[in-house]
Amino acid sequence: MDLKLNQKVELKKQHPCGSKVWTVLRVGMDIKLRCDGCGHELMLPRSKVEKAIKKILSEEDAK
Repeated sequence: MDLKLNQKVELKKQHPCGSKVWTVLRVGMDIKLRCDGCGHELMLPRSKVEKAIKKILSEEDAK
């Protein structure tokens, strides 16, 4: 999966704050994400993130 910095992704499961949209902050072996709803940040292994992503949002979808 090709992820880029500042890209918006929609995850399969909802965050407790109610948002499913996250922003990619770091890409490598680990991927750092920030919740667009509450600002919570987490770093997960690439394999877990790739399984959790439902779709990569285009710029029009994220707004």
